[in-house]
Amino acid sequence: MKRDYIQNPRTSVAYEGVPVLTAQEVVDAMNVANNAIKDLSDTTMKFDINIFETLGMRNLSGMVGEYFARSVVKVSSGKLESNPHQDGYPDLLLVDTRQKKEYLDTLFIMKDGKRHPIDKEHFSPFQYGGIEVKATCGDTPSAKKVPKPLIGEQRVGLVNSFNWKAHHRETNHLLAVLWDFIDGLPTYVAAFYQEGLEVDDWGRLVKPKDGGGRTTSVSVMKSSGVKKMCSNWVAVINDEKYIDLLSNRKWIGYRVDSVAPMKKK
Repeated sequence: MKRDYIQNPRTSVAYEGVPVLTAQEVVDAMNVANNAIKDLSDTTMKFDINIFETLGMRNLSGMVGEYFARSVVKVSSGKLESNPHQDGYPDLLLVDTRQKKEYLDTLFIMKDGKRHPIDKEHFSPFQYGGIEVKATCGDTPSAKKVPKPLIGEQRVGLVNSFNWKAHHRETNHLLAVLWDFIDGLPTYVAAFYQEGLEVDDWGRLVKPKDGGGRTTSVSVMKSSGVKKMCSNWVAVINDEKYIDLLSNRKWIGYRVDSVAPMKKK
């Protein structure tokens, strides 16, 4: 199933001035991931398992982000590779030159046909940088005001805020997606990119308490960071409900279907 997206003709994904992904490639990645999620649902439903309910919203959003990140690698023409360390930064490593690829190859030990990282140090951060990936489905009003939508129910009519979370306040070069349930399936509805995030665009770092349930530190993006992300939107699904939602002044601030495509020279 191929979703139709409106692309921003004035933006792309770049790293320190060097283009890495076009808006079309970001759209391609979203559709690759959309199809992968549908295939997953179709396969598990054969066993009467709703995989999305099984995962729960927190794990599901993490999976949606991971599917997108892996799909970005597929469409990147070899410029990006997944960070092999689970605690590494950034998520996608920039290997757009032979020198960078050869350097990456020195950081593994081959075992049983698989590449095993020698240590975390070289992957957090990676010497040549790359792209961090985050996903969110947004927030809805308190359950005291409005019943929370169930897993599988479309949320667009209730979303009143959204942001992304990171493990440190230096997170930048961020390719972030907003998703929702459409026809019961997690579906990417918008993508944003920003390489101008600052420490103050992230909230206070909350560290885990002794004996607490949280295992890692987390910082929530402030409204200033969200506004920066939205100012450099990459693509939005061609659906009136989401176009209207994101036209809110605190987000994109205008209807994306009103943006004229750039004329070819």
